[in-house]
Amino acid sequence: MYKQRYWKVMTMFMIIFLLVSCNKNAEPKPEPVENIEQDTVGEKSPGYLYHYPLTGEPIEVEPTNRAISVMVNNHPAARPQSGLNKADLVFEALAEGGITRLLAVFQSEFPKKVGPVRSARPYYIELAKGLNAIYIFHGWSPEAQEIIQSGYIDHLNGLYYDGTLFNRVTFRKAPHNSYISFENIRKGAKQNGYSMEGAPKSYKFLAEDDQVEGKLQKDITISYSNQNFEVRYEYDSSIKKYKRFSGDVQTVDYDTNDPVLLNNIFIVQMDHFVIDDSGRRKIDLTSGGKALLLQEGKMREVSWKNVDGRIVPYFNGAEIRLVPGKTWINIVPNIDKMVNF
Repeated sequence: MYKQRYWKVMTMFMIIFLLVSCNKNAEPKPEPVENIEQDTVGEKSPGYLYHYPLTGEPIEVEPTNRAISVMVNNHPAARPQSGLNKADLVFEALAEGGITRLLAVFQSEFPKKVGPVRSARPYYIELAKGLNAIYIFHGWSPEAQEIIQSGYIDHLNGLYYDGTLFNRVTFRKAPHNSYISFENIRKGAKQNGYSMEGAPKSYKFLAEDDQVEGKLQKDITISYSNQNFEVRYEYDSSIKKYKRFSGDVQTVDYDTNDPVLLNNIFIVQMDHFVIDDSGRRKIDLTSGGKALLLQEGKMREVSWKNVDGRIVPYFNGAEIRLVPGKTWINIVPNIDKMVNF
């Protein structure tokens, strides 16, 4: 009896010894980690490593795609246009006869179509080149033709693709009825062997907690010529964006009626020269000079510089950070005479 009890006790000790030994060699269970934030698709997370170079908006992967620039008609008969609400950056400058044209630059998002598309001028070509953008237009001035035919910039010209890549709409009359889809832009780029890679150099952008400097100035008007080409910006504090008006009519998308909403209004003074009897112009894009910058309902008197082809705001020798979002750059010959507060 005593021996049976002895062997039972010894057996129990051996089992316990084996269990302890196994636990020592086993992988330790990880302790739960608390307060780990995970990115959700579509949300702006401070954990994102990348941002779009022309808007500063966050993105999960590095945006390497090339920018697309389109000459957009701004004649009253061409309004409202298609696609401007999707543009990261829009340049507005005088063409002939007090009429402005627009260079819309797309990189972070693309509309289904854009237009009406209008003809090229040398200074718009230079602006597109400074962003390494493919340049889309329909027709050209003699000076623009010479530059483009030299192979200076990757391009698609509606003169050669009218009815194929470029399409005429029936609800407008020529020359205000040429449109192109982004599907056809990609098709045309492939046909011509243009790379769709090569993002533009990035602007600098404010961080979420950075404060905008300047004096309060919610509204501003730019008078290019007559009332049809009077541009007005109104800051809407409820959405923290600027609404744009042209000829006293709000700028919206033709297809969706969505408004053009902006985060930065950059008005730059550049020397203009009339170069022929048709009133075509040369604009000095390189010398730098006087400028105004509007952000979050505030305005600053600043300067502009051409930095590797980009038109950039400066103050006291340092590049100014933009508010993340969309930017409209108005090029004028004289700020004092043309801009009203």
